[in-house]
Amino acid sequence: MPRSVPIELLSFRRTFALLMVLVAVPSAGLTGLGVVAILNERAAVEKRLALVWQDRLDTLATRFRQALEASTVTRTDEGLRVIAPSGLLLSGAGFRLSRDVLQSPDTDLVAALTPLRSQLAFLPERPSFLSVPGPTGPVLIVALRAPDGVLGAELTHAGLEQLLGQSGEDLLGKGERVRFGLTPVQPSRPGLVGKFIGGVPGARNALEATPLAERPLPAPLQEFQLRAMPEAGDPVAFASTRNRLVYAGLLGAFYATLVVGVVYTARALYLQARLSRLKTDFVSLVSHELRTPLTSIRMFIETLALGRVKDPEQTQAVLELLQKETERLSAMIERVLDWARLESGRQRYRTERLTARQILDASLDAFRAQRLDSQVQLTCRVQEVLPELEGDREALAGALLNLLHNAYKYSGAEKRIELRADARNGGVDIEVEDHGVGIAKRDRKRVFDRFYRVDNLLTRQTEGSGLGLSISKRIIEAHGGKLTVKSELGKGSTFTIHLPAAKEARA
Repeated sequence: MPRSVPIELLSFRRTFALLMVLVAVPSAGLTGLGVVAILNERAAVEKRLALVWQDRLDTLATRFRQALEASTVTRTDEGLRVIAPSGLLLSGAGFRLSRDVLQSPDTDLVAALTPLRSQLAFLPERPSFLSVPGPTGPVLIVALRAPDGVLGAELTHAGLEQLLGQSGEDLLGKGERVRFGLTPVQPSRPGLVGKFIGGVPGARNALEATPLAERPLPAPLQEFQLRAMPEAGDPVAFASTRNRLVYAGLLGAFYATLVVGVVYTARALYLQARLSRLKTDFVSLVSHELRTPLTSIRMFIETLALGRVKDPEQTQAVLELLQKETERLSAMIERVLDWARLESGRQRYRTERLTARQILDASLDAFRAQRLDSQVQLTCRVQEVLPELEGDREALAGALLNLLHNAYKYSGAEKRIELRADARNGGVDIEVEDHGVGIAKRDRKRVFDRFYRVDNLLTRQTEGSGLGLSISKRIIEAHGGKLTVKSELGKGSTFTIHLPAAKEARA
């Protein structure tokens, strides 16, 4: 016949499956978005940097035009001389147009201006900055109309680059290795090569350095454009690689947190399901344990009520049995109530100065009052000088009494218990050693769990609620102490209560 699965385990499995679905689906979607973001990070960084640097180039274009217009223009024998507001010389070779004759020491400049002679004659009398196409590329000039003709000069590339640097110095952030440049507007590449280079960023990068942003100058300087060029390395690659590493790290941290959360939640669900199962077993166990003394009490009362016991000695024996079963029932109920108070945090302790001897005497008196000492060989050894303790005498004695009860119940045929008290580790160690069945290694940590009972033949034959050790541990820890166990199967167990010394005693 197949074994039925406990309802608590089924509930745990269903809840865990639902948890995995609710976690796995969103996390898979988030992972997909993260992977897409990582793959497309370079394009995203390029767009972000382009927007930032485009805005800076707009500002620089305005400043550059204002700096040119604010420059000082003076006449020379060859043409004009241009000095920037900062004192920087901007002009190079000059030229003069008089009676349709163009004169300049720069032959390339003459070749560039010759087709424009008729247009130069209509320039205003104030200096005008304009760009003109030339055989070797566009040229930036300054010119004005004078009574004796048109005077002008070519603006040098070196001077304009320095002027750009001065105008955009405050536009660069700290540590940004970027320079501003003035370059001719590149004509579009015709044919298949142009389409290939324009469509494949890698081909463009192989032919020329990729600027962060470009901005053509407005007319009449439309033949030139401003560029923001990286001085070293590829900032796009650096930023995208850094961001990818950050995203990958965050994604890894997310999954690590997710795994920890799922494992922790699964463990909590499992423990909750197991606790529910233990509670069910506890209710069943307590019901059985309560039924036994109640049945005996009812039977004895019926026997007395029906007058079946005539002999006074038999009557006294029945009354003693009634008292014993009543005490047993009362002790069980009191233990459940103690556990309930500890669980709810309503347990209050009456703290006082006391000695280990007082705790031992109180627990031994209670043990003897239950007439258990006559059935066991009990030895007690207490070190002569022990530090004073601080705590609730009744609660600590009850915790020790639970250990004595356990030692008695699980001692087997040879009921021999040793009780010791020694000064150790800044406090007092109280040890309860039995020579019974012992505890398996896998059960040692769990014997202090509520409702837990070691599964062996002697345990199944012994009454108990599974709360004694849990209650003792709670009481000891509430007093700042520790409850530990050492055990070996077939050789017995030693439970040790460590209680810290009182504050004055430690000092």
